[in-house]
Amino acid sequence: MAASALTQPKRRASPQETLLQILLRGWSWVFLVALILIFTALDPVFLSVRNISNILVSSTLIVLMALGQTYVIITAGIDLSVGWTVGLSSVITATVMRDFGEAGMDPGTAIAFGVVAGLLVSLIPGLVNGWLVAKIKIPPFIATIGMFGIVRGAAFLLTDGKNVVGNIPAEIREVLRGIGNGSLLYNVPDQGLVWFSQPADLAATQLRGLERLMPYPVLITVVIVLIFAFVLARTKFGRHTYAIGDNEEAARRAGINVDRHLIFIYVLAAFTAGIAGVLHVFRFTAGAPNVGEAALLDSVAAVVIGGTSLFGGEGKISGTVIGALIIGVLQTGLVILAVDALWQFIVVGVIIIIAVLVNQAQEAIEARQVKREEHADE
Repeated sequence: MAASALTQPKRRASPQETLLQILLRGWSWVFLVALILIFTALDPVFLSVRNISNILVSSTLIVLMALGQTYVIITAGIDLSVGWTVGLSSVITATVMRDFGEAGMDPGTAIAFGVVAGLLVSLIPGLVNGWLVAKIKIPPFIATIGMFGIVRGAAFLLTDGKNVVGNIPAEIREVLRGIGNGSLLYNVPDQGLVWFSQPADLAATQLRGLERLMPYPVLITVVIVLIFAFVLARTKFGRHTYAIGDNEEAARRAGINVDRHLIFIYVLAAFTAGIAGVLHVFRFTAGAPNVGEAALLDSVAAVVIGGTSLFGGEGKISGTVIGALIIGVLQTGLVILAVDALWQFIVVGVIIIIAVLVNQAQEAIEARQVKREEHADE
């Protein structure tokens, strides 16, 4: 190191550069707040408790799919099969519940078997994807798009080409609705707050004003999000995930079992998709093979909007959740404003491009700072 470098302080980033970095890192939060304010200004109904509750419930599908996708993309991969894994899980779950229920099994037991079956089946695509990527060295895009077709075909074959598996016994449907459409806390007109279950025999005016303050699907999703966020940010598994995405060869040299880790990552992505499929059955008391098809792009968009780099090595679960909420707010807001639903695809596509540009701008600023520090040390 030169002697002058010992006496001269390193050049710090200018206030303008610091402000720009802060804005780039937190742009998704700012964008979410701006969207809420804009839609509320255009229609005050948007910020109602009922509407916010609906946005949160509808966003659970995207959040659950995007959780596992975040881990995969941090390792510089992608999983294009999760959408149909959601459908396969929902089909298996609904079919097992229906068949066991029709055989006279207790509703609680039939539901438990259905949930376990749906989750176990969802692990198969993830296990195969991970094996193809880690052991056979097939690029993730190719491996998972091939699994996309396999799982899609399997889901439709199991339903004889039909879109929905129904005919679940009434006793089971009642339990499913109680969880999938229920809430831990209700606000009932003229009665106030009511815990655990919706009161029976409500008047029509009370039903119209009923507010679900803590929907069960949202609470379940929050618990899963917290677990995945903790694992990624606070455990060795999370550190290894970042290391593999940053430099796979260096991770191998550091002693990380990269192949095993990648297989587990793709299994995790399939598992969260399986949970989404199970929750779909609870919400709609039926399984649909194509339930996750449209949400595939949204799950990837949520991850990218949330700041996860498509090149790997960077990303947070909190950012992914914000990205999913942005998509949920956009979709609901456009519906309330009676905008053609097809515009949603265009808007989400534009936001993805913006997110990638923001990520590149962040990397460019950080690279310039590193270069200035290196010059200061010379």
